[in-house]
Amino acid sequence: MQNIDPSPAPVLRVRGLTIGFRSDGAVTSAVDGIDLDVRPGELVALLGESGSGKTITARAIMGIHDAAAVVTADEMRLGGTDLLTLDEERFRRLRGPRMSMVLQDALSALNPVLTIGDQVGEVFRVHRRMNRRAARARAVELLELVGIPAAADRVDDYPHQFSGGMRQRILIAMAIALEPELLIADEPTTALDVTVQAQILRLLHDLRERLGMAVLLITHDIGVVTEVADRVVVMRHGAVVESGDADEVFSAPREPYTRELLASAPHPAPARVLDPAARDKVVLEVSGLRRTFRVGPTFARRAVAAIGGVDLVLRRGETLGIVGESGSGKSTLARMIVGLESSDAGTVMYRGADITRRTRGRRPPAQPGIQMVFQDPYASLDPRMRVRDVVAEPLAVARTGSASERRDRVAELLELVGMKPDMMYRFPHQFSGGQRQRIGIARSLMRDPDILVCDEPVSALDVTIQAQVVDLLVELQERLGVGILFISHDLSVVRNLAHRVLVMYRGECVETGEVGQIFDRPQHDYTRSLLASIPPLTRAERGRLVGAAAR
Repeated sequence: MQNIDPSPAPVLRVRGLTIGFRSDGAVTSAVDGIDLDVRPGELVALLGESGSGKTITARAIMGIHDAAAVVTADEMRLGGTDLLTLDEERFRRLRGPRMSMVLQDALSALNPVLTIGDQVGEVFRVHRRMNRRAARARAVELLELVGIPAAADRVDDYPHQFSGGMRQRILIAMAIALEPELLIADEPTTALDVTVQAQILRLLHDLRERLGMAVLLITHDIGVVTEVADRVVVMRHGAVVESGDADEVFSAPREPYTRELLASAPHPAPARVLDPAARDKVVLEVSGLRRTFRVGPTFARRAVAAIGGVDLVLRRGETLGIVGESGSGKSTLARMIVGLESSDAGTVMYRGADITRRTRGRRPPAQPGIQMVFQDPYASLDPRMRVRDVVAEPLAVARTGSASERRDRVAELLELVGMKPDMMYRFPHQFSGGQRQRIGIARSLMRDPDILVCDEPVSALDVTIQAQVVDLLVELQERLGVGILFISHDLSVVRNLAHRVLVMYRGECVETGEVGQIFDRPQHDYTRSLLASIPPLTRAERGRLVGAAAR
C-alpha cells in the first residue's frame, strides 16, 4: 500500500483499481489493485514499460476503456465525484470540463478531413454551446496559448500540414480548452525530437503553473520523468512496485525493478574508438547528394529542398550517427543511400562503384550489401507471414538457396540476434516490440551486408528494450564488422553507440566529427541547441528544460 500524504485533498483518488479482459468466458487480469493520488497543481509520472498497464489505467479513469474490460475499484473519485457510479452520458459530460486526455499518436488522434479550427472549436460547440464563429475565435486563442506560430493564419489548415510537435501541441490545446482539473498525458513526447520534446515539457509545465491543473503523465522515458515529475508511480505487470517523491525514488530506489529501469537510461560512456586498421577501409562515400521535392496543389506547386548537398564517409566496422530534428532530411538521406529514393545530383559510391539512383534513367540494381532496419517494428513486418518467411524473404526474392537451406539460415540468424530458432514458426504479432526489432535486424543480415542503415530503430521502444537493441547492434558490429549508419533523434543513444556524428539541419550537414568533439566541443549553434535540449540525467539538473520555476 502506498504511503500518501492525506493533504491537500487530491484531485484524483484511486484505491484498489483492478482491470481484467473477458475472453472465452474467462477474465485475464491486466491491472491488479493499484492505488493512485494526484493533487492540485502536481505532476505525477506513471512510469513503466509497455504492457505494464499504464495506458489502460488512464483509460479506465477517463471511462473510455474497451468494452471487453472488467473494471472494479474500492474507490475512484475525481474531486467530489464518484467515477464508479457514472454512466456513459455522465462520463461524457465530465470529459473536457473536468478531466481530459492527451493521446500518444497525434496524427491518428486528429481527424484528417477536418481543419484544426473545427476540431479545437468542437469542444466549445459541444460543451459551451458556442456558435461556429465564436468557437473558431476561441480555437485561435488556444492555438496561440500552446505556441502555434501564426495561429490565425493556420487555424484552417489540416493535421497533415503540421509537424509532429505542432500536432502534439494541437492535442494539448484541445485537452486544456475547458481548463480541466486533471490532465492525463499519455506518452506526449514519445518519438519527438529532443528540441520539440523540450518545448512540450515546457508547455505542460507552464500550463500547470498558469491554470493550476493536476497532471498525470504516462511515460517510459526516464529523462522526462527526471525533468518534470513531483512524484513517481512505477508500474510493472499491472501492479505498482514503487511510488513516492521523485527525488527519493531517483536517489534511493527500493525495488530491484526500479533500479533496473534507472540503470537502463542512457548515460554517457567513453567514446567508442574505431580500430585504426579500419580507417582506410571505406565502404560508402556520399558526395554532394541533393534532393528537391515539389509540394502543394498542382496550380501552385513549390520546390522544397529536402537534401542540399550532403557529403559523408563510412568505414568498415564504423558507426556514423546522423542526428537532427524531424524534417532535417535524415530519413530521406537514408532512403537515397539504399536506393528507395532518387537523387537530383551527387553520387553514392559503394565499394568504389556508383550506385546512385537518378530521377530519370535506369535504376541501378539493388545492393545486397546495403540493408535497412526500419523505425517501426510493428509496421515493417508482414503480419500474414511467419517469422521464418519474413527473415528468409531476401533470399526468396533473390531465388537463392533451397527451402531447407533458407530455414537453416533463419535459425542461425535468430540465434545471432538472441532469439530461439523455434520462434520462426510464429507470426509477428506474437512478439513484443523489442523482439520484432530483433527479427527486423535478422532479416537485414540475411544477405551478409557490409552496411546497415538503421532509421530510428529504437525510438518506439521502452528504455530497457532500447538498451538491449543497442547492445545487440554493438555486438553484431564487433562480430561481423558491418558499418552502421544510425539515424536518431535520441542524442543519448547516439553518444554511446557511434564513433562519429553528423548533424543535419534543414537538409544540410552543419557539423561532423568524432563523438567526443561533437558532444563536448560543439562548434555550430544548432548543435549546441540540440545538446541543451537533452533531458537531465539527475534530479539535481531538474528544471533545466522547463525553467527555474520547476525547481
